[in-house]
Amino acid sequence: MPPSTVPVFRPGPPTLQGDGGPGRVAFWSVTLPCLLAFILLAAHAVRAGDWGVAAAWGVLAGLACTHLAWARLVALAALFAGGLFWVSAGVDLVRFRMAFGMDWLRLAAIMAAVTGLTMAAWWRLAGEAGRLRHRHGAGTAWPRAVAFLLTVGLLWLARWRASSIVLLLSDRFLPGSGPLQIALAGVYAAWAAGLLLDPASARKARPRLWALFSAVFFGQLALGLLGAHRLLMTGALHLPVPALILAGPLFRGEGVFMLVLFGVSVLLLGPAWCSHLCYIGAWDDACSRLTRPAAHKGRGRRPVPLPRWAVVFRWCLAAFVFAAAWTMGRAGAPVGVAATAAGLFGLAGVAVMAGVSSRRGMMAHCTAFCPMGAVGNLLGRISPWRLRVGPGCTRCGACLAVCRYNALDEQRLEEGRPALSCTLCRDCVTVCRHGAMRLTLPGVAPRTAWRIFAVLAAVLHAVFLNVARM
Repeated sequence: MPPSTVPVFRPGPPTLQGDGGPGRVAFWSVTLPCLLAFILLAAHAVRAGDWGVAAAWGVLAGLACTHLAWARLVALAALFAGGLFWVSAGVDLVRFRMAFGMDWLRLAAIMAAVTGLTMAAWWRLAGEAGRLRHRHGAGTAWPRAVAFLLTVGLLWLARWRASSIVLLLSDRFLPGSGPLQIALAGVYAAWAAGLLLDPASARKARPRLWALFSAVFFGQLALGLLGAHRLLMTGALHLPVPALILAGPLFRGEGVFMLVLFGVSVLLLGPAWCSHLCYIGAWDDACSRLTRPAAHKGRGRRPVPLPRWAVVFRWCLAAFVFAAAWTMGRAGAPVGVAATAAGLFGLAGVAVMAGVSSRRGMMAHCTAFCPMGAVGNLLGRISPWRLRVGPGCTRCGACLAVCRYNALDEQRLEEGRPALSCTLCRDCVTVCRHGAMRLTLPGVAPRTAWRIFAVLAAVLHAVFLNVARM
């Protein structure tokens, strides 16, 4: 494979982009107009009694004070939206005054001046001076800015649509503070995207971000069960067992929200739901890293592959679990009996992690026990994402040493593709020194595919981190 297809990101020329220090542009000439524009927008929000929106504008003002290239792009989008807001608000106010025969000329002049200041700040930030002042991390500026904007947009939409419940924790403890949490979630998504975009940091960052999500998820659940009820979603409490994502609706005949969320995630990221977003999968990953596997056939230290019958066992177990859930629901089995069976199944999964995954260095729970892992791998075939082994592979074994999903061996390398159990964790791509391992998306260059995947993973992670609760 040509070297250009390897997803390695290098800083650009130090004059305009790259990871160098701040440009030689005075604070007052670029940043000060932005601050004034954001302060005016925040003041309007305070006047309207929406202090959470005012605080969100404050976060954007803080970003404008940095030298981050992605923050500049976000500030540009915010200033443009602010300019449109001033135009809309000005027209409404002028029409109101004209309808009641009140003086409107001075108000129109004030609104025009405010709009002009906002757009002047946008123009200055969009120009050469703005690029010089905000040049840190220019190589990944656009992907990280997109991660910020997508996260903010999705959380804002979810907050607006979730009329029956208070979705964001900040709104529960401090009503009206949701916009501030959304803005901070956007900053977090941009930071996480920066880690996942860089192959040098992605392999370590992914399990850490994943573990953080799992810790927050189960931490909220534990505190909620201990009495902090505002940490829990309203409605019936479900056991945090992944199999219930499908088994629950099969038993109840309703309640497909989690199933739809799972389906959307698989459609966007393929089977990567299992390696980035599953709240239980992070446990299996941690267990598989507890012990260092022994040398394997003289080819270095690798996770010990699972036996071939484990694949058959996995599908048989998944069929049994889903059939049992459907049968119990149609037979009218008591909820307590079903919950007990689900709890015992979850405990058995934990035992597999502790007893098998930790010894083999292979994620046995995710690849041979979890029914939803099998469903995710199967539905992942609908997604266009694929992992491929190019002709540049030298069989050095670096990828075999990091694959914990029982998806790679010498035969799979010869075939040029991993097994069905691959979850697109991309660990193999990050350690391939020859550029043979590639994450592909039809019609897109490997470098671009890597970026799109990392942004989607960071966005879904940030959204789940802020709304996923039992």
